[in-house]
Amino acid sequence: MKKVGLFFGSFNPIHIGHLVIAEYMAEFTPLQEIWFVVSPRNPLKKKETLLNETQRISMVRLAIEYDNRFKASSVEFEMPRPSYTINTLAHLNEKYPGIEFSLILGLDNLASLHKWKNYEVLLENYKLYVYPRVSLVEEQKPALAIHPSVIMTDAPIVELSSTFIRKAISEGKTIKHMVPPPSGRLHKGNALLQKSRAT
Repeated sequence: MKKVGLFFGSFNPIHIGHLVIAEYMAEFTPLQEIWFVVSPRNPLKKKETLLNETQRISMVRLAIEYDNRFKASSVEFEMPRPSYTINTLAHLNEKYPGIEFSLILGLDNLASLHKWKNYEVLLENYKLYVYPRVSLVEEQKPALAIHPSVIMTDAPIVELSSTFIRKAISEGKTIKHMVPPPSGRLHKGNALLQKSRAT
């Protein structure tokens, strides 16, 4: 059975930090493919800072087009909102019965996993591959880090955020080594990304 890791995120925009994590998971874990699941608009996020879904999925597709281990997924765009991970997994399991899905998430998300809908079901039925975050030091690891379904990884820590990328673009800074070259073509001239002092 093929093993696929689901990497959820807004990817607003996608950057090399995302790709470093995905490559690590594809090379240093049993996962054979990594699917970038682009999240729809979050009502809690400021609308002016979030690119629309079409732009974000296009950037992801361009960023990973060279690598057949990676796939861009817009599955949550057609699902009821707000989207819940447990519902997305149920949908994917029904659509792809021959695939074993796992989650890829940061240590910060693991720390708040107990707030997720049906998180106990997630832990019971899926593996969680967790990458480190510099904001959480060793002694701050959440209690769930020792759960049998949680696999703590040594993925490289790349402290680069989409917020930083947007701010750099708005200030006219070059980001050519911070974003994948193909998706970077879409940044140029994008009115939202060029907006002064984007947050």
